Amino acid sequence: MKPRRQITPDAMVRAIYRKLTRAWGPQHWWPAETALEVIAGGILGQNTSWTNVEHALASLRSAGALTLDAIRSLPVAKLEQLVRSSGYYRQKTQRLKSFVAFVDEHYRGSLEQMFAAPTERLRSQLLSIKGIGQETADAILLYAGNHEIFVVDAYARRILERHAAIDPSARYDQIRALVERALRRQLPDQSPSAKPIFPPKLILHQPSVMSAAQRTPTAQAYNEMHGLFVQVGKHYCLKQEPNCEQCPLRRLLPGRS
Repeated sequence: MKPRRQITPDAMVRAIYRKLTRAWGPQHWWPAETALEVIAGGILGQNTSWTNVEHALASLRSAGALTLDAIRSLPVAKLEQLVRSSGYYRQKTQRLKSFVAFVDEHYRGSLEQMFAAPTERLRSQLLSIKGIGQETADAILLYAGNHEIFVVDAYARRILERHAAIDPSARYDQIRALVERALRRQLPDQSPSAKPIFPPKLILHQPSVMSAAQRTPTAQAYNEMHGLFVQVGKHYCLKQEPNCEQCPLRRLLPGRS
């Protein structure tokens, strides 16, 4: 049997995307009703589980506090109480307050005006806010603002490294550039080729206002790819003892035929 020809990193990214979309279909990310809910989720989701974030978002929603006006006017102690379940709640409260102050200062308190700004300029501005790093900034841009930008997380890095698409030393922006270049002309595949087979614990999000928002095909492809990486990373490509034999990507691993 001839050894399989090694494919380029770009081709590997496209192969992963096609394999997963055909296996599982649309992921309906981000599960939120408003852009601010996406932004708050991105900030609260740092260094914690999504379950903890959901509890914090539910508390904010119940208190009518998922608006710029509410976050702006709420006393710090009250906001801390509402987001306590997300962990590091004092830091995250300050980051929520800082984000609202940023929107007030630069965009007259309007998220619509903010997201109308050019992607690279807005990304640079978001990164200037204390506590907002590259992953959070890109999640805000893609999921809340529908900008054409890919979100790199630990799952994406792990999967791409194990499939020999990146080196272990690859920087965040190098990984982002690879995925964006590979999928820039990739139309989103909205229909699985067969009935999807999901692992028992895989989280299936229902369509939401934000997941169904109008966006370009490129932004949609980046959206789907990030959600698919998360599913693979959580349920197959584990940090310890990966379950390669059950993974839809098993035949794409180096050395597999």
